Amino acid sequence: MSTPYPFTAVVGQTDLRLALLLNAVSPAVGGVLVRGEKGTAKSTAVRALSALLPQVDVIPGCRFSCAPAAPDPACPDGPHEPGPGQARPARMVELPVGASEDRLVGALDIERALAEGVKAFEPGLLADAHRGILYVDEVNLLHDHLIDLLLDAAAMGASYVEREGVSVRHAARFLLVGTMNPEEGELRPQLLDRFGLTVQVAASREPAQRVEVVRRRLAYEDDPAGFATRWAGDEQDVRARVVAARALLPEVRLGDASLLQIAATCAGFEVDGMRADIVMARTATALAAWAGRTDVRKEDVRQAALLALPHRRRRNPFDAPGLDEDKLDEILDRFPDEEPEPEPDPAPEGPDDDGPEDGGPDGGGGGVPPQSGPDAPEPEAPQASEAQDGTAPAAPDAPESPEPQPASQDGAAPEQAAVRAAEPFRTKMLSVPGLGEGASGRRSRARTAHGRTTGAQRPRGHLTKLHLAATVQAAAPHQKARGRSGRGLVVRKDDLRQATREGREGNLVLFLVDASGSMAARQRMSAVKGAVLSLLLDAYQRRDKVGLITFRGAAAELALPPTSSVDAAAARLEQLPTGGRTPLAAGLLKAHEVLRIERLRDPSRRPLLVVVTDGRATSAGSVGGDPRELSGRSARLLQAEGVASVVVDCESGPVRLGLAGVLAADLGGPAVTLDGLRADSLAGLVKNVRTAVTSPSHHTTRRAA
Repeated sequence: MSTPYPFTAVVGQTDLRLALLLNAVSPAVGGVLVRGEKGTAKSTAVRALSALLPQVDVIPGCRFSCAPAAPDPACPDGPHEPGPGQARPARMVELPVGASEDRLVGALDIERALAEGVKAFEPGLLADAHRGILYVDEVNLLHDHLIDLLLDAAAMGASYVEREGVSVRHAARFLLVGTMNPEEGELRPQLLDRFGLTVQVAASREPAQRVEVVRRRLAYEDDPAGFATRWAGDEQDVRARVVAARALLPEVRLGDASLLQIAATCAGFEVDGMRADIVMARTATALAAWAGRTDVRKEDVRQAALLALPHRRRRNPFDAPGLDEDKLDEILDRFPDEEPEPEPDPAPEGPDDDGPEDGGPDGGGGGVPPQSGPDAPEPEAPQASEAQDGTAPAAPDAPESPEPQPASQDGAAPEQAAVRAAEPFRTKMLSVPGLGEGASGRRSRARTAHGRTTGAQRPRGHLTKLHLAATVQAAAPHQKARGRSGRGLVVRKDDLRQATREGREGNLVLFLVDASGSMAARQRMSAVKGAVLSLLLDAYQRRDKVGLITFRGAAAELALPPTSSVDAAAARLEQLPTGGRTPLAAGLLKAHEVLRIERLRDPSRRPLLVVVTDGRATSAGSVGGDPRELSGRSARLLQAEGVASVVVDCESGPVRLGLAGVLAADLGGPAVTLDGLRADSLAGLVKNVRTAVTSPSHHTTRRAA
């Protein structure tokens, strides 16, 4: 087994280390979600935490880690006889992104359950993680149904496996830690709320600290065992402090004044539900215990708010996570602390107790762990060029809007600055026709593991969803030959039938946005951006991947490669300038190229092309020729390859040329106006995007419905 990187050797990342340690002190806090860019020690810190957890006593031979003092009465390996336990280290279990449902919750042998009436159960990762840590890297890429199972088990402390009326239950209490890169997609707000704490991490911009990171990493890779030995003393000190804080936790007093501060903070920031209040109370209590105190103070409540509230304030994926600290201080100042009772003994010293400035027991923030150990870098100095909130200060006397640009030599409209998007709205449903087999989502019909049952088939590999009626029907003709004598049904493996189910899949929604001069009117472009923003929000809710192509001047640009991060697409859209001629053909050919590459990467995910334009084509780009003829040929190329498309007609004014409708006909899809895109609009009803084409892999009739 490889030597893990020591937890105390992680440079910086104070909030991340504190959040993990608070959960080690009090697992009831509810876990940690770590958000941040790649290469910021997220996984390293999480994997190192298990070495700091105290050992657990388990019943020998129990696959579900039952405690000898209080075994689970419903344990599938029980009932357990009284006896001595066996100590072992707390486990660190990793859940892969591509794991199956059976791998997570366990597998029940349906054949033996039907034929023999026994519950033959193979435990999953939830059983392995009981009384330890369950770590999910890239938790935002995990399938929704797995996340639901995972968070339900974390909330109830138990896992249930049910198959055709046969059920197994076992205890599953664990510290849940998830890491994610927001650039690859966001979690739903309901799922964000289920994580107790959240931490935003980023790489340091301080050269001295970056040098220390590189120095320690190289030393670890050259001699992992020697590096771990060098930090063994600090690791033992932190482990002892975790044990001491756990022992002190039941004695910590959460007074009425602190509860009032917590309630006022959650109400002041308009946090939904009551889970935030409960998590803040548990976090503030753990902070006091970590600091070696038996009373909760205002600084504990403040630190708890900074860890427990930012991710609960997001109403949609375009809201930036965070908390207004000035507002937080204003709320807390209205509710003073109670007079603390005198402490009978001094606070226990730990490896991080370097005085108030380092966040030790006498410091602020409930004992934030400072950087300790050999070769600790100097504290990072604030950047003089940045404001206190992390944003660059505004330049004095900056003009409110850029000066108008002169017209280009070819007579095209000049480039104009980006305008803000109009308020988003709920859009009509757009879906790809036919029956797909892509990733689970909420847009188009598909064969999925979850959904309504539509038929049965012989299982391909391990049986996961039994079709009981079809299984009985397959076994019934053979009962006499199998020597059936009693009332029971003799079932063989060949009789088992897998249920086929139909649900919804997520698609690749590729936006092709016209940013030419004909779209440059400020009110018009604001409405166009609002419509695209609304479609992006719809794509987020339906679990789609999205991509963004813009075209203007003489070329098209892939502004955002296909990704699950719709907020990244929204950011690109907000910065989109306009102006120049309209190279519609270049945009369509760019879309064809992007879809071709994505088809090779993920052939099961079907695309939906959304073209946002007025239909004008005034530039052939570098190809040359008639722009309108070239755009028509490019559109028919996409139609011939079976790409489902819809054109959002942005033409306005009393005189309309209807060019967007011509483009839609060439693409083989419908055209819908900006007003008709609204779900509450009476003009038109767009439910499916269908094109009458023949695909090389299948024959599908597509029509506008």
